[in-house]
Formats: sequence, C-alpha cells, structure tokens
Amino acid sequence: MVGNKSMAVSSPKELLLPMIVPQKLLMGPGPSNVPPRILAAGALPILGHMHPETLKIMDDIKKGLQYVFQTKNELTFAVSGSGHCGMEAAMMNLIEPGDVILVASNGIWGERIADLGKRLGANVKVLQNPTGVAFSLKQIEQSIHVYKPALFAITHGESSSGVLQPLQGIGNVCHRNDCLFLVDSVASLGGVPMFVDEWGIDAIYSGSQKVLGAPPGTAPISFSQRAISKFKSKKIRVPSFYLDLNHLANYWGCDAGPRRYHHTCPVTNLYQLREGLAMVAEEGLEGCWERHRAAARSLYAGLEKLGLKLFVEDEATRLPTVSAILVPPGTDWKKVVVYVMQKYRIEISGGLGPSAGKVWRIGLMGYNANQDNVKRVLRVLEDGLNHSRTTSRL
Repeated sequence: MVGNKSMAVSSPKELLLPMIVPQKLLMGPGPSNVPPRILAAGALPILGHMHPETLKIMDDIKKGLQYVFQTKNELTFAVSGSGHCGMEAAMMNLIEPGDVILVASNGIWGERIADLGKRLGANVKVLQNPTGVAFSLKQIEQSIHVYKPALFAITHGESSSGVLQPLQGIGNVCHRNDCLFLVDSVASLGGVPMFVDEWGIDAIYSGSQKVLGAPPGTAPISFSQRAISKFKSKKIRVPSFYLDLNHLANYWGCDAGPRRYHHTCPVTNLYQLREGLAMVAEEGLEGCWERHRAAARSLYAGLEKLGLKLFVEDEATRLPTVSAILVPPGTDWKKVVVYVMQKYRIEISGGLGPSAGKVWRIGLMGYNANQDNVKRVLRVLEDGLNHSRTTSRL
C-alpha cells in the first residue's frame, strides 16, 4: 500500500523463481556457442563507456577488425547492435532518397537490404537469382550498366540457403561505373577468405555472434574513402542519431577530434568481441579459414553417406559456415529438428525466408567448427531421420 492506494501490478511470481538456461550445442546458423574464455570476459567488472580502459579496448577491437576484414580503412569499428544494426548503419549513411541502388537477392538477406532501401526512399532495383544460386560477374556487370546505381549491395554468405558469393572483380566493375560496393558478411567473416581492400569493397558489415564467437550485440563495420566521400557529400542528415557516422567515427576515435560521449555502448559485449578477435589473431586468419573448410568438407562427406544432398549444387559456391541440406521428399523437417533438440539438446535449424520448409541448416562457426561437432551433428541427424521415418509409418 502507498497511502490508501494498492499496487495495480503485483510482483511477478515468475521472477521469484531461478532462471533456467540449459546447455545446448548450437549447430544452426547462429548464434554459435561462446568459448569459455569469451564467456569469462563477460563477467569482468563493468567500466564506464568513456573510461580510458574502455577506450583502449575499443582501439584493440579496431585493430582486430582491420585484421579480419583485411583492410587499412581508418573508419573500422563495431556498431552497438546486431548484424541488422550494421546493415542499417551502412545503408543510412550511404544512401539518401532518390538514389538508385541495385541489390543482388538470392535469399532473405538480399530481400532485407532491398526492403531497407525502400524504407529509406531509395529507388531500389533488384538483381534476382533463384535461391541457392550465386551471381556471376557478368550478370552483375550487365545490371550495373542497365541501372547505373549509386550503390550495389550483395550478401557474401547467404545463410538462408548456404551460398558463398564470389566477390573478386565486383569492386572494379562498381568503381568503373561510379558505384559503391556494399557487402553483407554476417555469416562469413572469419570463416572464409575476406580481402576488403584488395576486392575494392567500400562498405561491409558483419555480426559478432557467428565465427567471431562472441555473444550477439556488436556489429563489425568498415568504410572506404570512397564511402566516406559519399557520406560527406550527402544533402540530408542521416535519419538516425544513433547510427550517424559522424558521431560513431568520433566515439570510436576514427577522426582527429577528442572523443565525445555519443551513447552508452554495451561494455561487456566489447570485452567479449575483443577476446573473440584475440582468439582469431592467435590462431591466424588462414588457420581459421582452413579449420572451417575442413569441418565443412567432413560434413559434406557425412551427409553423402546418409543419402542427403546439399541445397547448393555448385561446390565452389557453398558457404562453409552454414550448410543448407535438402529435406528428402516425404520427410517432416520440423519433426527432425524438434526430436534432435528434445533428445540431444542440439540445434539444427530449418530454412528461412525463401528456403523455409525446403532445407535444414547446419552451422559450423567459430568454437563449433571442429571435427568432433561434425561427427555429433551427423549422428543425431541420422537418428532424427530414422525417428521421422519410423513414426511416419505408424
């Protein structure tokens, strides 16, 4: 009681009980399991977001991201938010109403980039391929010649269908046609070769929760000098204060001015991203890429023995970090997923967007990309298939 008034909402009984967080093996398209070292970093003492120790951690992250992106871009940092937030930061800062942008779409992430472009008032053109089919350089070049976009966007690792998009040569085509080159690398960064500077990528974003092994909440991002010039020539202000590149560049120490408060960053997430990048640095990028390739090769061989087929037919464009597996005719994909989770506490995911109901998706990312996990997921998938076939006959 407060005076003669009673509380309109009582204390929730649920919050008086312990929180239940079971241990699961996350072999879906992300997030991946977080290594003990990175989990431990999340338990370190909270620091202020402008404390010198925090700013030093941010500086370490910038160097680590330049390494994994393979770029010398000064404007390389991590947005406080998920990979989606990285997408919005790139788009909001580089396009304005009326700009023609061209989006390559062969899965849900291309669809979402196109949707965001429309929300921002851009004149969006879509280069469409069937789900599971990568784009050829010739297709891209022809479309750029037709539409003359200010920006071309493509997804490097299309996690909804398991496609790895070749990027070599696209930057040259874009730059010859006065067009910026934007890449979504959320599902690929760290697990496959990435050379931002060599490939002429002008803007790229990713997520912390996949190969980098950190929890969701930070989005690596990088902008070239071409992208910065485009941003500085914009006629209207960025529609988001939170994602305004002027403020973010200053807060991350990417400009010449003294660092000023912009927002309260997720400090513990920064600790964990820093440790994820440290683990990649210790292993070496090439070693990390090879570990993911080797795990994927073992998975492909095991799937073949089970009589299963990969959704992406072209082996050269299969994404090692997320594999899409065709659901056999007459098989209830969801029954297999639920059975494996309930019996083994192992996550195998269904499709997403255009691939929904057509595939299962198995992720091999970061801490989870090892031969033991490949054997485990193949074993439980086989059991799930047998269970599905047995129960369907009853």
